[in-house]
Parts: sequence; structure tokens; C-alpha cells
Amino acid sequence: MTLTVAIQMDPIERIDIRGDSTFALALEAQARGHRLLYYGPKDLSLRDTALVTRVRALSVRAERGNHFSLGEFFGYDLTEADVVLMRQDPPFDMAYITATHMLERIHPKTLVVNDPFHVRNAPEKLFVTNFKGVMPPTLISSDAHEIRAFRAEYKDIVLKPLYGNGGAGVFRLKPGDENLNALLEMFTQFYREPVVVQRYLPEVRQGDKRIILVDGVAIGGINRVPPEGEARSNMHVGGRAEPVELSARDRRICEIIGPELKARGLIFAGIDVIGDYLTEINVTSPTGIQELKRFGGADGAALIWDAIEARVKAGR
Repeated sequence: MTLTVAIQMDPIERIDIRGDSTFALALEAQARGHRLLYYGPKDLSLRDTALVTRVRALSVRAERGNHFSLGEFFGYDLTEADVVLMRQDPPFDMAYITATHMLERIHPKTLVVNDPFHVRNAPEKLFVTNFKGVMPPTLISSDAHEIRAFRAEYKDIVLKPLYGNGGAGVFRLKPGDENLNALLEMFTQFYREPVVVQRYLPEVRQGDKRIILVDGVAIGGINRVPPEGEARSNMHVGGRAEPVELSARDRRICEIIGPELKARGLIFAGIDVIGDYLTEINVTSPTGIQELKRFGGADGAALIWDAIEARVKAGR
């Protein structure tokens, strides 16, 4: 099977090929003989009822500083592609949401990964609330009274923006910390959405697991350990990746959410687990497959392409 694959992503010249999951997916697609096209989300246009873009032929190489070649721009109707990988990074803002609306027009005739309708309706920190008994005590609210009551009950809490990413804007407030009111004022100034408040999980000092699921099935995970003096474990802020085995609780969480991911066409998902609790379900532009393979785990890119090709074949 030879497919035409259009990759919607952030500027390819800026990626770190040692850890970028989109690059791993592109390498695997190219190795399978698929034709690669590259464009950015701002290149999308709706011309009457047709979804068109300016694309460039793409080839990739595992060579730092020389990892890609691009052809000349040409106009392209995205219904001519077999697969579109929607891989630009958040923030999950109105531009991101608009892109899902546009791509929804061509899916599933052209398979969009992940399904844009369900990407739009599964924001990371909201989607997790669909599953009872798997997340820590959590409040999503703009009501300062409710937030203060939650803090009074749980004492040690984490405050974060509802649509943030990469650990940006995440604060831990220990018992006695007097900054809650100031933080709420700041959040109100910068965000119109509610904030997420969760009971602090001290198990984060042992790491925040990123578990990769492909078509609803867990294929493995990595542990991200926060640096000294930091409450966040995100790689963007200095978290250290290390190999990890999935616990019985991890596998149970995946069994609970996996069928829903598969049913929604969320082929590539990454969940975050601290201790016994699921904190986020990442479906916009998940990462972690390179680290998983580097530590001797499953080849996530190959498994994702197996799932994509199976869906394209079934659709034909």
C-alpha cells in the first residue's frame, strides 16, 4: 500500500529530531514508501466548499542539521490525500479549533489522524473527567469561592490553565502559601476560561508517567522525573526521561479509557499518570514515541502506521 500523506505541522526547521514524534512518524511513513507532503496550519484555505492548501513535497533524514528537504509550493486539494496527520502543537485555542472544523470536512474520506471532530471535543484536561475513579480530586471552575473551598479541603494543591500545555502556567500552592488570590487575579487577566485545581500528588517526585496508546491499546510508557526544586516534570522545563514498567493500576486505567479512544478515532494518544491517578489525556499532538523506543520499548511509529494503514484499507 502506497499512500499520499499530508503532514500539518509546525515549522519543520525548528524541531528537535531526537525527540519529535512527528519526525518519527514521517521517517516511518517514508520508509514504507509513502509520499510525504508538508504544510502549516496557516496554509489551509476553504475555497467555497473545497479545502485547499499550499503544500511542498517532503523528504526526511535522521541527520541533525540536515533532517529534511522540501520541494516547491503547489496548490493542493486535501481530498486527494489518503491521510492527513494533524500534528501542530497546542495551544488549544480558536485557531486550533478552526483547523479541526476545516479538516472535519474531508474526514473520513481522507483519513485525518487524530479524528478532528473528537480532537476538538476531547480537550486534555476536560476529557479525563469522562472517566470516573481514575483522576485525583479535581475542580474546574472560575468561581473563586469554589476554588478557595477546594484549597481549604485539600490544603496542598496545583493550579493550572485549562488549555495550557508544556507545563506553562502550572503552580503548586503548599499549605500556608499566601499567593492564591494573586494567582487567581493573574489567571483572570490572562485567561477567559476556568482554571484547573487538583490535589497535589507527592508521587510526582518519583515521576509523571507518559503512557502511549495506539488505537486504544497501551504499548508502553516512559517516566518523566522533575528536576530538583521543580513541581513540573515536563521535558520543556527540564524533566528527565527514564524507562518504566507499567503497573497493574496503569494497565487498568488504559483498559478503562482505551475503548473510548479507539471508538473516537484517536489513534495516537498519550496519557499522564502520577502515582495511581490519571491527570491528562493528550490527543492533540502527543509525544513520547522516540523516548519509548530509545529505552528498548515498542516502536510506536511503526504501530501507529500499522493502525493507520488498517483503517485506510478498511475504508477502501
